[in-house]
Amino acid sequence: MEKKKILFITQEIFPFSPKTEISSTARRLPQVIQEAGKEIRVFTPRFGSINERRHQLHEVIRLSGLNICIDDNDHPLIIKVASVSAARMQVYFIDNEEYFKRKTNLQDEKGKCHPDNDEKAMFFCRGVLETVKKLGWQPDVIHCHGWMTGIMALYVKHIYNKDPHFKDTKVVYSFYNDKFDAPWDKRFSEKLLFEGFPQDIADKFKDSSFLNVSKIITDHCDGVTIAIENLQPDLKDLYDTSECHKMAFTNEENQAKELSLFFDKVIENVLV
Repeated sequence: MEKKKILFITQEIFPFSPKTEISSTARRLPQVIQEAGKEIRVFTPRFGSINERRHQLHEVIRLSGLNICIDDNDHPLIIKVASVSAARMQVYFIDNEEYFKRKTNLQDEKGKCHPDNDEKAMFFCRGVLETVKKLGWQPDVIHCHGWMTGIMALYVKHIYNKDPHFKDTKVVYSFYNDKFDAPWDKRFSEKLLFEGFPQDIADKFKDSSFLNVSKIITDHCDGVTIAIENLQPDLKDLYDTSECHKMAFTNEENQAKELSLFFDKVIENVLV
């Protein structure tokens, strides 16, 4: 029987980024899911804070070279790759000189969100989908870690929904306490219209606050999970009221088995 394919996308992953709840979980889960018998791929942004020489990143020429248009501007897509030898897995990096050159990731040294985070998220999600197509690898599930990755669900449901490569792809989003504290660019809904999103979907993002963005993301997912033990109440409410498949927090000892079964239920659309 053909192995189920799980695509992990994350805004950070250890050891390329410092240890956080997201980076540690995003490092651990692909390995345990691979060991549980599924095929995996892992994608993350190549932020300027990542030391390419130390981590031996190198460009994959055959996957690079595509231009992605965001807000009527072309942005070259560069794909790099590095290995996590202890886990026998590769990590693919989405890179672009304009979006990812800063030495800070999503916030500056004072903790203020970068004003182009919305476009970073758009470029990253589209870059992942286009690269997966080039690889000829058709994911059964895309598992998203970090708020930067969440709009992947909208792309799969509204922009790539007629693409045969993603016609059966499900999207799972994991809740963490990581948030952005300032609304995205007030033109975000206009940028979505330019991408080809329906007017009614774009209009929902006229409120681009964290909670509203998270609510819309959740509404478009096939499954949601709680990735940490003490999820903040407002996010727990989003999880509780979501109408998709749900998986509560599970400790590391049982995580591989439970998450692998959860992916199966989402793929087969079996009620949890």
